[in-house]
Amino acid sequence: MKNSIGMKNIEDIISSNKDFFEDAEPSEGHFERFNRKLEMRFQAATVKRSIVPYLLKAAVVTLLITLSSLWTWDHFIRTGSSRMTLGQVSPQYKEVENYYVHQVNMMEGEIVNVDLKNNPDQKALLLKEMKSMDSTYVSLQKELKANPTDERIINAMIEHYQTKLEVMTYIVNQLKTIRNDNQIKKENEKVR
Repeated sequence: MKNSIGMKNIEDIISSNKDFFEDAEPSEGHFERFNRKLEMRFQAATVKRSIVPYLLKAAVVTLLITLSSLWTWDHFIRTGSSRMTLGQVSPQYKEVENYYVHQVNMMEGEIVNVDLKNNPDQKALLLKEMKSMDSTYVSLQKELKANPTDERIINAMIEHYQTKLEVMTYIVNQLKTIRNDNQIKKENEKVR
């Protein structure tokens, strides 16, 4: 509403001084000064803009696309991998491998979640042993790649999964027993 009042005032001023506005010319050099000011503003605006931030953004996007493409190539597309899984031998072995991988992952989750605040060295040793078992399996995968029809290697891989699962189950049961014993001791101490 203020704009309409302000515009009304301007219109009144212009209409009351109509003769002055029709006859008056801008002072000499006005257009040149006006052009210089416009050019200075235009140059100042272009100087403030830099292409560097846009190039950095483009470089980051390009880097992310490149890295994700390489990861995809390495994990899904490349056929010349140095290792071979049971699932690549036959669909039946794939089903067996999926079962054991699922079971091992569940046990690993339980082991990782066990509270070993009292002895972090034990937890580190336990995780190190788990990685050692995994390195054995990687060796078996490489052997399978070299000899995909060798039943001894396939059986060794399956036995590896079974042994790993048995060891992990034993560890989880022992940790649960220790945890339960500790809870019972704490409860008995509270009662006294």
